[in-house]
Amino acid sequence: MKTKKIFLLMLIFLFATVACEKEEEKKDAPVIPPESTFLMNFSDFASADTSKSFDGSKSIESYINWGHSYFNVAFWNLFITVGLAIPVASFVESFNHEAIYHPDDNNWTWSYNFNAGGIHEAELTGYIESDTVIWEMRIDNFLWYYGHSHLNRTGGYWILNESQNQPTELLKIDWNRESEDVADIKYINIKPDGAENGRYIFYGKTTDELNRFYDIYNKGADNLTEIEWLTTDKHGRVKDFNKFCDDLWHCWDSTLVDVDCGK
Repeated sequence: MKTKKIFLLMLIFLFATVACEKEEEKKDAPVIPPESTFLMNFSDFASADTSKSFDGSKSIESYINWGHSYFNVAFWNLFITVGLAIPVASFVESFNHEAIYHPDDNNWTWSYNFNAGGIHEAELTGYIESDTVIWEMRIDNFLWYYGHSHLNRTGGYWILNESQNQPTELLKIDWNRESEDVADIKYINIKPDGAENGRYIFYGKTTDELNRFYDIYNKGADNLTEIEWLTTDKHGRVKDFNKFCDDLWHCWDSTLVDVDCGK
């Protein structure tokens, strides 16, 4: 009888140990960095189409400062939304799917189809090394982009290849994220031997009086355009030596009309 009890206790201990081991195998997938770490926000910069304050009856000469800023931002917006439509769509869609853990490789994959001018197959892979998550996105079996992020999602980067037909590095995305109100993202042209290698746009959210900014560097012209504005009423300012032939700020008010920066 005593032997049976000992055997029973041993079985209970064995099953408990196996259960614990199985429990340990259940790992949580790393959290994909927010969409704002991949897709720059162009929507909160005032435009003639969206700003209720825009007065279409005024002459175009009344909007030089804001207009010059808008043109520079619109160039990058077009490049990202059209030129990188497929990788952007793949990243946005990833948040709608659950990851599968692969214990043999110790990684997670998000597999799904998405539509971007046609149906594409995506597989996002993530695995953890120390305090870093390593990401790889394959679209139609092509490694379109990859990156690193901190486990706490306070910073990281993405590297995008140009296309399946031109599988060379094109763009680097650096990002930092202190909070919802303090964050930044930078697109840098890194195309090898490209004429515009080094060209960039840098966008950030701050707690300053003017709480949004863009720094836009034109490599070919070796020129920096600095733009700052307030999200609530859209008044702001721009500094651009090539445009204004000085190092001064040039301002616009909440109706987007040029004003003296001293007012």
